[in-house]
Amino acid sequence: LVVITDVGMLIKPTLKEKMAQIENAAACARLLTDRKPRAAVVCAVEVVNEAMPETVDAALLAKMSDRGQIKGAIVDGPLGLDNALSKKAAEIKGITSPVAGDADILVVPDLQAGNILSKTLTYIGGVTTASYIHGAKVPVLLPSRADDRVAKFNSILLALFVSQEEKK
Repeated sequence: LVVITDVGMLIKPTLKEKMAQIENAAACARLLTDRKPRAAVVCAVEVVNEAMPETVDAALLAKMSDRGQIKGAIVDGPLGLDNALSKKAAEIKGITSPVAGDADILVVPDLQAGNILSKTLTYIGGVTTASYIHGAKVPVLLPSRADDRVAKFNSILLALFVSQEEKK
C-alpha cells in the first residue's frame, strides 16, 4: 500500500502546500497502517541541486520534519523513486535513511508527476488504485474518467473507511 500525493488537484504546489499534502497523506496512511508513515519526497535525483527546485523543497521538507514542523510522518528527501521503494536500490546508492526502501507515502513534485506515476502504475504495472482527497470537510473522490469499476469502487470504499475511522 502506497499513498501518492498529488495526482489530480494542485498543479504546482508551494512548499506550504506540500507540507499540507504530507500531513493529509500521513493522516490517511495512519488509518491504513499500524505505524507512523514514512514519506519519501521523490525527485529525479537523490541530492540537492539548486537547478532542480524540487530537490531543494525535498531537503527543506525533510529538515522541517526533523524539527517537528511537519506532523504525523517521518519525511526524507530528496529520494529517487527507486530508492524510496527499494532497500536494495538505496543500499547500492549508499543512501542511509529511515524512509529509503520503506516509503508509505510518495510525495511527488507536482500534479504532472503524480498523475503520470499513478497512470503508469495502473496501465503498465496493473496496480489497483483508489483516489481520494484527504483533508476536506467531507469525503471527496477524484477518480479518473477512464478508471475501471474496481478503481471507482475502491475509491468509494477508501473514502467510507477513512471517514468512519476519523469519527472514532
